[in-house]
Amino acid sequence: MCGITGFVSKEKNKKKIIKKMADRIAHRGPDAEGFYIDENIALGHRRLSIIDITSGIQPMFNETQDLVVVFNGEIYNYIELKSELKKKKHKFKTNSDTEVLLHGYEEWGINLPKKLRGMFAFAIWNKKEETLFCARDPFGIKPFYYYQNEETFMFASEIKSFLEHPKFERVLNKELIGPYLSFSFTPTTETFFKGVYRLDPGFSLTLKKGKITLKRYYKIEFKEKKKDFNKTVEEISKTMKDSIDHHLLSDVEVGSFLSSGIDSSYIVSLAKPDKTYTVGYDIPRYNEIEYAKDLADKLGIKNISKKISKQEYMKIIPKILYHMDEPSSDPAAIALYFVANIASQDVKVVLSGEGADEFFGGYNTYREEVDLKFYNKIPYPLRHIASLLFSLLPEFRGRNFIVRRGQKLENNYVGINKIFSEKERKKVLNFEDTIKNKEITKEVFNQYKDKDNLIKMQAIDIHFWLIKDILQKADRMTMANSIEGRVPFIDTHVFSVASSLPEEYKVTKENTKIALRKAAQRDIPNESYKKKKLGFPVPLREWIREDDFYKEVKKTIQQDFVSEFFNQQYVLKLLEQHKNHKKDTYRKVWNIYCFIKWYEIFFLDRDYNII
Repeated sequence: MCGITGFVSKEKNKKKIIKKMADRIAHRGPDAEGFYIDENIALGHRRLSIIDITSGIQPMFNETQDLVVVFNGEIYNYIELKSELKKKKHKFKTNSDTEVLLHGYEEWGINLPKKLRGMFAFAIWNKKEETLFCARDPFGIKPFYYYQNEETFMFASEIKSFLEHPKFERVLNKELIGPYLSFSFTPTTETFFKGVYRLDPGFSLTLKKGKITLKRYYKIEFKEKKKDFNKTVEEISKTMKDSIDHHLLSDVEVGSFLSSGIDSSYIVSLAKPDKTYTVGYDIPRYNEIEYAKDLADKLGIKNISKKISKQEYMKIIPKILYHMDEPSSDPAAIALYFVANIASQDVKVVLSGEGADEFFGGYNTYREEVDLKFYNKIPYPLRHIASLLFSLLPEFRGRNFIVRRGQKLENNYVGINKIFSEKERKKVLNFEDTIKNKEITKEVFNQYKDKDNLIKMQAIDIHFWLIKDILQKADRMTMANSIEGRVPFIDTHVFSVASSLPEEYKVTKENTKIALRKAAQRDIPNESYKKKKLGFPVPLREWIREDDFYKEVKKTIQQDFVSEFFNQQYVLKLLEQHKNHKKDTYRKVWNIYCFIKWYEIFFLDRDYNII
């Protein structure tokens, strides 16, 4: 795991610039640094040594010195690929997965990413052809951003690296605030920094003579098959064990995060790491520590835990938003930072359970497709009329259900974590809200237009919630603590099995993740396989009502510059409604608060002693 950065230009002082760009993301790789510079390009690398600690130094060259690579991630099938390449007469000097990329590119060219199993973002410079080839893994586990301005093209693992380049223009992408209010993160390929784009998962990028060419090499597809349930369970079990085996490849110790739910419990039960890590709170219903310790005790492994105090949580918020690069109001990011922090005292690599809910059908929202089939039998025109009428009424119990079920999924669904409706966004924002949610989700819905609603929801949640929020925070919070996070569920082999499941193997009226739970039951020694996943629950709802937290949020909202973006009186009204137990509005308030704090850091240069 590492941090990569680079730029293509004719500038003379490349060495000074690339050093500053790499230093800005030094937390991603504190073990070593490396650079390559010629008249056309500068490449920088910060290394966290995991595989082939002594000789896997980057940037790395091929034998003829005409290819050079910088790479962030892990290639889990590099041993198999190395064997295949050796048969084709390629000679290796190291035992690293990085060298496999060089020889793989020599052999397969731009088709290289199709051969890789793992998490990766890399850039290969061809000195002879003066061509830059970059790629990002199929599900976007590892980040890759790029920016082009006049004669300069730059890329990096994190946007903050660009801030050190003199040709980078820091401009707020203001029109994304509206979509952010609905999604709680940046749902678009362009970021909150105007002109900065993320390379989409499953894509490669080629730069030649200043021209960017994007090419998709992997598409997320669902191909449901009617299979025997017991055989399906066996297939899941076999595939998960294989994925865990590959994700344990390392020359350093591997630990694991552990909550009370099935996902991390299954991973820990299969991997049996020496150490597991859990966070919790003093409020019992938000505390998973005892559940985690019970499983660890039954497996005979160590569990290290920490209770996060409200004061610790409040203090770390600016640092979290700095490392996230873009605004995010996912409160679990902060919990993830703390669990990564305690893990970093012992290990360099941790396993984590992201992806199971999206792949195997784990969200309760998905059960509506089973639970409410009776309601869907009402002709759509009648449901639609009811939806329109009820949308005009004040909120009450059951209103949102009638409004939602009387709309086409394509017109309304943005994911399981929607915050503000477009209607309320108009009350919140102090400028014209131009980007509609439907414009953002349209392309994904079109890809799966022939699938049922459950698969459409899964597709939206994978493309947006999983890739742009969950994996974003997993990468940033582990890297902020200079450790590598690995996600065994998010594997092309695992997805191949999960994407073939029929609806009844995913959700029923009784539960979610039906087939996965049955497979996990074989290996989990307690009843975690039955338990609903809580993720990293946080007592924000309660904390925001307490005076110290409430006053901090109120003071932040009342700042003069905030009126450029938000109707402060309306936002303060939401805060008061929550404080006084009139409405449960904490997610909306927190959403806006996080944007303001992020803006202070990146556009007002507020010093919170972050670095």
